[in-house]
Amino acid sequence: MANMFSRLSFIFALPLSLSSFSSFSAETNVTTIANRDPMQLGLSSLFAFGGSSVSDDVVQTLQGGGHDPNRNGFTVQNVELTLSGAVDPFWDAQASVILLIDKEGETVVELEEAFVLSRELRAGLQLKAGQFFTEFGRQNSQHPHTWAFADQPVILTRLFGGDGLRSQGARLAWLMPTAWFSELNIGAQNANGETVNSFLSAPGEEIAGYTLTERQQRNAADLLYSLRWLNGFDVSETVSVNIGASELTGPNATGSNTATNIYGADLYLKWQPVQNQRGFPFIAWQTEVLKRRYTAEASTTLEQEVLNDWGGYTQALWGIKPGWVAGVRYERADASGDNADDVLRNERRRIAVNMSWYATEYSKLRLQINRDRAQHLDKAATSVWLQMEYNLGSHAAHTF
Repeated sequence: MANMFSRLSFIFALPLSLSSFSSFSAETNVTTIANRDPMQLGLSSLFAFGGSSVSDDVVQTLQGGGHDPNRNGFTVQNVELTLSGAVDPFWDAQASVILLIDKEGETVVELEEAFVLSRELRAGLQLKAGQFFTEFGRQNSQHPHTWAFADQPVILTRLFGGDGLRSQGARLAWLMPTAWFSELNIGAQNANGETVNSFLSAPGEEIAGYTLTERQQRNAADLLYSLRWLNGFDVSETVSVNIGASELTGPNATGSNTATNIYGADLYLKWQPVQNQRGFPFIAWQTEVLKRRYTAEASTTLEQEVLNDWGGYTQALWGIKPGWVAGVRYERADASGDNADDVLRNERRRIAVNMSWYATEYSKLRLQINRDRAQHLDKAATSVWLQMEYNLGSHAAHTF
């Protein structure tokens, strides 16, 4: 698979052809742009209040996601400003800037995404370019306000970091000519930075005791390559299914020639009766499993080693009646080696139950209870979180 990525990497270095613009006069372009839809502006805010049976220091080892409730008391999880719209007849664009308050009380501002999407490519092709979430599995590319639970699954935090896997690059999608929905995504992105956790990441950080060094991106072989194949079809009039498979390959910073591979599979199934009220009732089942193979180079204190990490989650949602959704999620994560004291690799199990009330499409309240078991805990921890979301303005539609 890595060889395939090497052969395909040249795609993203090719300049875009401008020949399609020649059929438009300057006057036509001005008129088209003047009549385009106005830019859409939206603000989504997530806040949480709650507490745990363990101290704040321990809570932060359990709630490792960058947008998780992570303290006894109040948490500003995510305030997201999104701008989107049509650039011209050839491109749509979106940008998201997020703000949150960290555990020290400092305000953090980040450019989460800023990308363009092509409109006019033929043969079922679409190009995406800029800063964006890597399309791996179901949840990594979702923004926090679309999550079905108040926190990020443990295995995603471990493999992709607290802020999810995102970077700068390009992605080519092909909607395949099949009788069912079938889409193949191939992407190339920079492999360095704090949001590329399992790859070059940031110098000075540690994975299983191996300290990451400064490793430059020298050529196309040092990029992060992604592959995702998603298929969707209707089993019956009332049941729909999505099945996906994903792979990542790229360099890591424990040595000059070391690499990481991550594999994943995901399933989403939704039942909804033909006769329904605003989409209710429904039952939705979602499952993801992931495995990471991380080759670490020998250091002065550690031998060369292949680190294997794996885990997943399965969750079910029951849309009881309009506005009311109950959920349950079970998670497990583990890794090879003697890692009982490593909070980022030891055995973890968590079960969460919640109830969400969507007062309107612009606000929700969610009550969630977590029960955590981990090797670094003396006993199980219980946490209770009350989450609130509100939206102002417009926001991009949620995906199926």
